[in-house]
Amino acid sequence: MSNPGQYQTYTLSDESTQSEVLVVPERGGVVTDWRIQDQKVFYMDEERFADPTLSVRGGIPLLFPICGNLPDDTYTLDGETYKLNQHGFARSLPWEVTQQENGTSMTVTLRSNEQTLAGYPFNFELNYTYILRGNTLELRYAHTNLSEKPMPFSTGIHPYFAVSDKTQLEFDLPSNKYQLKGDQTINTFAGDFDFNAEEIDWAFINLSKQSAVVTDKSRNLKLTINYDSNYSTLVFWTVKGKDFYCLEPWTGPRNAMNTGTHLLIAEPGKTVETVISMTAKLG
Repeated sequence: MSNPGQYQTYTLSDESTQSEVLVVPERGGVVTDWRIQDQKVFYMDEERFADPTLSVRGGIPLLFPICGNLPDDTYTLDGETYKLNQHGFARSLPWEVTQQENGTSMTVTLRSNEQTLAGYPFNFELNYTYILRGNTLELRYAHTNLSEKPMPFSTGIHPYFAVSDKTQLEFDLPSNKYQLKGDQTINTFAGDFDFNAEEIDWAFINLSKQSAVVTDKSRNLKLTINYDSNYSTLVFWTVKGKDFYCLEPWTGPRNAMNTGTHLLIAEPGKTVETVISMTAKLG
């Protein structure tokens, strides 16, 4: 980090693979860095990270209780109208470290408060656990409903993967059907992205398997993302001229809070758990 003293940073490490993960709980519970044998897995925009008024572009921002954006940032529930900014509030609020184990795992916790209740009328507790095992980073997410009515939500991650030459990326994706942002038309993926486009923002749907693989031939780095059956959507996003691409497992698509599509429901007093893991292999 360009300003490492700005936020308290926690480290997970695995000596067998020379793997290290950095977590900054108070900046949205975000994983900021992951290195294997000094190879950087994640991209980080350090200027944005240093400005608490801006969303983090880098590492693994956390999405809850929505993924993507809502029309006019608005949804209706039980006859009441609420507003939520894109991707929800979890990525912009401070989380608390509630458990650490042997420098290989830690749990960060976010609880509902007056700010969250204004846009999302549920009392909840999120316990998100990061586990580093060898060259695999496992993300175990527990969503507990502390309210007296069923709690609908979507959850997901927005990981920014570092890349120096996007034309050297090879993709094995779980679907060839995708939708453009703001368009319900279902398109067919031919296997390649046009990285000369100013922006690519595609939501892959009808996923056929619980994994996606990206091989960066320029770095001999193979990245595998696994996710459980709660995840229905896989978003690919990148911007021309930026050294990142995002591959984002979401449990529900954009606007799910209004449409109900693939919404997860935590019953009163119950916990819904979801799991994602990432494995990075060199050579």
